[in-house]
Amino acid sequence: MILTSFFSALGQMGDAKFRRVLLRGIFWAIALLITTSFGLIWLIGTLTADSTSIPWVGEITWFDEVISWGAFFLFFVSSVFLMMPVATIITSMFLDEVAQAVENKHYPTLPAAPKVSFFDTVIESFNFLGVLIITNILALIFYALFPPATIFIFWGLNGFLLGREYFTLAATRRTSSSNAKKLRKAHAGSIWLAGTLMAIPLSIPLINLLIPIIGAATFTHLFHKITAVAELDQTSLNR
Repeated sequence: MILTSFFSALGQMGDAKFRRVLLRGIFWAIALLITTSFGLIWLIGTLTADSTSIPWVGEITWFDEVISWGAFFLFFVSSVFLMMPVATIITSMFLDEVAQAVENKHYPTLPAAPKVSFFDTVIESFNFLGVLIITNILALIFYALFPPATIFIFWGLNGFLLGREYFTLAATRRTSSSNAKKLRKAHAGSIWLAGTLMAIPLSIPLINLLIPIIGAATFTHLFHKITAVAELDQTSLNR
């Protein structure tokens, strides 16, 4: 089920809706970082004196410009590393569109899923980001204690978190939160393994921009396969 779901997701990566979500995430990430950079220049320029006096040198009138542009270039270099996680976060806010695109193509007979408000999506995305950051900071302890196992700890931890998040996203579109939790517990191993498949390329630049989209699509397929198996089992029991 996992590999079938994964390759079905990859096969739809050329979908216009997938591209739109990806490009939207990248666009807003770049816009946010540029706005923040120029806002930083303005703030430092406002707080820095127009001139300063240095002993044995005298008054310097260009000191504020050096500080402002130095801060800008420092933030610009940082943005190279920040762009991908920021774009990933923003992309995650639009994953409902990815799930809908998957269902439109592969499960066209399904009724329309209830709309999730953008505000709720933003809150959920930042909650997940907080959990992801905190758990990965705590994981530094285990990285230090077991250096040879660092990569496996990283994959296992983030695979668990990604699997939990993406399966919940897919499941709660079609069933109640309580039922989604039951399904997640019943298929914890498969969900963790599928999440690990998402976590492995997470540290590869550019590829990691695609992970939220591939993850949402993969787990949408996985959810429908799991529910189809559950319905089949229930039918067999009723007979």
